[in-house]
Amino acid sequence: MLILGATPIGNLGDVSTRLRQTLESVEVIACEDTRTTAHLLSALGITHRPTLIALHEHNERDESARVVERARETDVLVLTDAGMPAVSDPGYRVVQAAIAAGVSVTCLPGPSAVLVALTLSGLATDRFTFDGFLPRKGAERRALFAEVARETRTLIFFESPHRIAEALADARDVLGAERSAAVCRELTKMHEEIRRGSLSQLAEWAAESVRGEIVIVVAGAAPATTTLDAALDQVAELTASGLRLKEACAQVADATGHSSRELYQGALARK
Repeated sequence: MLILGATPIGNLGDVSTRLRQTLESVEVIACEDTRTTAHLLSALGITHRPTLIALHEHNERDESARVVERARETDVLVLTDAGMPAVSDPGYRVVQAAIAAGVSVTCLPGPSAVLVALTLSGLATDRFTFDGFLPRKGAERRALFAEVARETRTLIFFESPHRIAEALADARDVLGAERSAAVCRELTKMHEEIRRGSLSQLAEWAAESVRGEIVIVVAGAAPATTTLDAALDQVAELTASGLRLKEACAQVADATGHSSRELYQGALARK
């Protein structure tokens, strides 16, 4: 069968007993980086040396069929460098291929940066969405935030430390400066850090540079109780009193649950 195995996201002690037992017996491992998997085996003191097959984002489409054929003959363990395969990592295509070929698929559950960040954020955990890595380009990133601006479920994203400042600034501008959020950095590692506050506060903090692997968790929008037309009327009143359009939209967005981007575009259309 095909076996998906969750590996530690930082702390080696999070390796499950089932994963360790499988690493000690399985004959084939399809892994995102063979060097990382070899290091994991060594760090765990496992002397068993299975065959390692590279299965990463650049070759998964082509290699999936070969991996599935091996899984017809023997158990094949699928690993990524950290966390659960197929969750913003390779694994999805090989699972699809195995299901289509009638090969059994199972999972060894374990560490997940998504769930760890959600539970540590202090935000609502009963309903949430996960959108993976944010787009690299600012325009695409802002468009994504605008798409989810009225989503009432908690929002979870992955982001690079090199783009975290820009991402939080975009989130502040599109979702609202006072929207609650958390930045979860280096989860389960020695320098684990959870920063909680408004998007405005977090954007200011991140401007000084942030290191490590990062998960952003953002509170869902408050259910809109004001119609868009009524909200645009409020924007018009504020701008008539002398407030800049962008500031008026942000203020009304915080009060009504409508996105500032939607209000801004609506106000321009009215003109």
